[in-house]
Amino acid sequence: MEATVTTESKEKVWGGGNEPLRASYGKMMMWFFIVSDALTFSGFLVSYGFSRFKFIEIWPIADEVFTHVPFFHGNYPMYYVAFMTFILIMSSVTMVLAVDAGHKMKKTKVTWYMFATIIGGLIFVGSQAWEWATFIKGDYGAVETKGGNILQFVNADTGKRIALEEFATTIPSERDRLERKDAFWFQSEGSLPSYTINEVVEGVKSHPNVLVKTAFFDETGHKKEVLSREESLEVLKDAKLVVEGANLTRNEYGHPLFADFFFFITGFHGFHVFSGIVINIIIFFNVIIGTYERRGHYEMVEKVGLYWHFVDLVWVFVFTFFYLV
Repeated sequence: MEATVTTESKEKVWGGGNEPLRASYGKMMMWFFIVSDALTFSGFLVSYGFSRFKFIEIWPIADEVFTHVPFFHGNYPMYYVAFMTFILIMSSVTMVLAVDAGHKMKKTKVTWYMFATIIGGLIFVGSQAWEWATFIKGDYGAVETKGGNILQFVNADTGKRIALEEFATTIPSERDRLERKDAFWFQSEGSLPSYTINEVVEGVKSHPNVLVKTAFFDETGHKKEVLSREESLEVLKDAKLVVEGANLTRNEYGHPLFADFFFFITGFHGFHVFSGIVINIIIFFNVIIGTYERRGHYEMVEKVGLYWHFVDLVWVFVFTFFYLV
């Protein structure tokens, strides 16, 4: 017997009417997308976990990497990342309020709560861009050996990491930058490190309080992070280049895979947030011009709300696994 769908049930979009799982087609498709995207992020985080524990000895510690706060100088481990997380979670709260106001057909409240959600998303994306720029630029600088190990430098008296500029010796004749006037077949020179290997090595030799910090195992198999003065000078003999900041091939903070996963996972999540902001802006203007008032429901606000909550939830996992664990 063929089912009969009345006009009343067709118009009852918000509650789902007599449709499967009491959800409209649009909400069902949004849930399908969320489940598939959740599996994608799960694969990324699992891969990150395997790589981290495989190279646990030389994996950077988040508290030593993400220590910056805009407009403030000093060491503030994870403060700004926590602020970003708080802003994104609060934007999820305003989205809930927008959906609730849509249930009650209160256009003004939906408008303001959507506006607050958009502002929260923009703050988060802008903060991520700033964090990327800071991570790429780097803080201290390091040296990479022929075996691919990263050698960092610490003050023997304080035990704290020090920047290359604090001890490196400037050698004027060490290298000359090529200029256009010097050669006919001139190509623009790429970005060079601030110091050469020889300048760093000579600086270490002339500063007795500078030691090398790296993942090093002695003959007994015990891990030594800070080497002695003699060991520091010996390991520098294998140094091949200076590393400043992080990119997809090198990372002054430790293993290059850390930077690879950082850019890929946070970048992929940032793309989701940016996409959500664009969609929210479209919905926001539709609310202003009364599109959903004429339809008689704000289901579109609820659908974009599902996506926004998913993006927030994914960040909670990224924040936990990447920054906290």
